[in-house]
Amino acid sequence: MKTIAAAIALSALATTGVEAEETRRTRVAPAAVYDVAPGLGHFTDDVLFGDVWLRPQLAARDRSLITVAALVATGKSAQIGSHVGRALDNGVEPREIGELITHLAFYTGWPNAMSAVTEAKTVFEARNIAPVSDSDAARIVLDAKAEAARSRTVNTTVAPTAPALAELTNKVLFGDLWTRPDLSPRDRSLVTMAALVAIGQPEQLPFHANRAMDNGFTETEAAEVLTHLGFYAGWPRAMSAVPVLERVLATRHEKKAEAMPEETQIEKTDITLTRAGTAAAGGPEAYFTGKVEISTPYKGDAPARISGATVSFPAGARTAWHTHPLGQTLYIVSGKGWVQKEGAPREAFGPGDVVWIPPLVKHWHGAAADTPMVHFAVAEALDGSAVTWLDKVTDAEYGGEAAID
Repeated sequence: MKTIAAAIALSALATTGVEAEETRRTRVAPAAVYDVAPGLGHFTDDVLFGDVWLRPQLAARDRSLITVAALVATGKSAQIGSHVGRALDNGVEPREIGELITHLAFYTGWPNAMSAVTEAKTVFEARNIAPVSDSDAARIVLDAKAEAARSRTVNTTVAPTAPALAELTNKVLFGDLWTRPDLSPRDRSLVTMAALVAIGQPEQLPFHANRAMDNGFTETEAAEVLTHLGFYAGWPRAMSAVPVLERVLATRHEKKAEAMPEETQIEKTDITLTRAGTAAAGGPEAYFTGKVEISTPYKGDAPARISGATVSFPAGARTAWHTHPLGQTLYIVSGKGWVQKEGAPREAFGPGDVVWIPPLVKHWHGAAADTPMVHFAVAEALDGSAVTWLDKVTDAEYGGEAAID
């Protein structure tokens, strides 16, 4: 009996030890938080990091960008170091962190940026990251039509009162900073949106929210930015930004409907016809590698949730890693391509093949290295989102030897 009792006691002790170890592994909040504000510890570990950071509506890399942006914008220097480290772990490059700080010097002030540099440098040194240098990539070319309209607005509304500010806005802010290749246009818009919400300036949000979505940011992702910032900028500022974003989305929907060519659409209450000859649009750089073209896009009206498009990949081009909440079906029209699910070898496909990707499975697909490929993609949306984009497929991942050819 004593032997049995001892065994039970040891088992209970081992179980307690495992549970304690599990608690230590999953906790993000420091022990001091539980000592002083246990409720805050609970919300930190169970809600913020146990739920919000894991939501698929926004990639972890994007969440890190907007978190660091919010901390820099509000001068929360003590928190910057840990989130710079998390950003590096989530795929943000040191050069991009430095450029984020540079960018926000213009939008939230030099003192905040200088303080952030000190915190980031401490992290870089701890990780043996070499000093950052400017990218040698070509300057980003901004959309000429959009820039002309923006410049006219500045010259009309700012120049009469503050001519030097107008000149610096046009020549330095947009003529220099926004064309630097060290941070993509999409990411610049994203961190600007986050900073404006964090400092309580939602009236400046429409221009940058539109610019972000013009660069491939989805409506679902834009809404998730506000959700995430509820925790890092506070509920009042996140809630104040909601009606502003709502107006942005409504205006975009109206303009899209007005711009739809007559030959592309029959009465909305009847049948919508998308013709094969409609002009193709380039795939957003953030989501594709190579000059991918997207044509004949369509989206069913509620209650239908289906949408799709024809996507043409030149040889070597591919998507980024991504997931679909309700899965995706690919119909291969021509050429030869590859598809790969995370943790599995890539598989080859050709004309006439049908590829099914299950819900929430991380994957990529694209053309073979030596052959272009065209497929027709179909997916359904869940809560308004049909896809969650993740990190880009590296050359090493694309050229992996584990192919099933």
